[in-house]
Amino acid sequence: MNEANRKLAALSAALAIALTASLAYTALRGENAPQVAACPPATEAVQNRIAQAPDQKTKQAEPKAKLETLDLWTDAAPARVVLLDYMKEITDPKSDSFIPVADRIAVFDLDGTLFNETDPNYFDYTLLKYRVTEDPSYKDKASDFEREVAEKIRQQNETGQSFPGLEVDHGKAVASAFAGMTVEEFDAYIQEFKKQPMPSYDGMLRGEGFYRPMLQIVNLLRQNGFRVYIVSGTDRLIVRGILHNSALDLPPSQIIGSDETLVASGQKDANGLEYTYTKDDRLILGGTFIIKNLKMNKVAVIMQEIGQKPVLSFGNSTGDSSMAQFVTSGNRYRSLAFMLAADDLERENGSMAKAEKMNGICKENGWIPVSMKNDWKTIYGQGVTKK
Repeated sequence: MNEANRKLAALSAALAIALTASLAYTALRGENAPQVAACPPATEAVQNRIAQAPDQKTKQAEPKAKLETLDLWTDAAPARVVLLDYMKEITDPKSDSFIPVADRIAVFDLDGTLFNETDPNYFDYTLLKYRVTEDPSYKDKASDFEREVAEKIRQQNETGQSFPGLEVDHGKAVASAFAGMTVEEFDAYIQEFKKQPMPSYDGMLRGEGFYRPMLQIVNLLRQNGFRVYIVSGTDRLIVRGILHNSALDLPPSQIIGSDETLVASGQKDANGLEYTYTKDDRLILGGTFIIKNLKMNKVAVIMQEIGQKPVLSFGNSTGDSSMAQFVTSGNRYRSLAFMLAADDLERENGSMAKAEKMNGICKENGWIPVSMKNDWKTIYGQGVTKK
């Protein structure tokens, strides 16, 4: 008899003893015995669950891995093969590579790793350009600095020209261009922007550019007890807006990005140490850029916000190299880093030069490259085609 049946038998015996005692007490008092309805038999579904319930000792001894087929990946894709083998090892309590659930942490970059990176530029770059140059409610109010940044983005979109310091200037311009909005208003603005069509694709809106094979990876990890974090260079609130009502369901607390100040609506110029939030206040964007979460800053923020070293890292650029190196160096657990190479020029706005550079970095560091062209059966799913 297994544990579930033993518990059921014990419960039935206890009920019988209690009922007998109750009837005996009633008889001693000379009262009529109450009419007690018979307990209905257990439903067939319950009986089946009891019969099929594994013994607790057997259940604990089974490997915990839930291995999805990852059917959007080609069977021989190196990342697929390595990751499935990894999952079997680290979820098996008998394995030397076993990782307790509390320590199963994976970090992902966003743009170019989980989500379309260049159409024709980063989501947050195109959002700022729209705000400053096209939004009828704001374009006439934009500052000269915001216009200068938007113009650099336009030139970059059209010519590919790079501008030193644009990452930080963009962060400053986003902070000022949306200053005064509540967090909820900013999210609503992003939701509307997500409804715009993707310029380079048919059948896809701006908010739908998730890489479907990578979503399978996220699902596989979460099913096996992993906490999944996004550690992005994009503004944290913008990343939250991208994920809001999207195909990638992660809680806001597991989204890390670049930051700007948040203040109380009645705070004005008062220091946060000198102001007390009131019942009439609302939290608004403060207009001051704090930090661009790239390169070494990703490593620092992982320890600040997560508090322990992850065991898996997923990225696509040198901006993610520090994160990958941190995860795979001196880790007490078996750890891996995966890097996406945008080598598909037919289904994605790829770049062979960048892909070849990333493949070289992976070879040098022992990281696993992911070929969009060779490893994925689809990128954005059915009905989406590149123009």
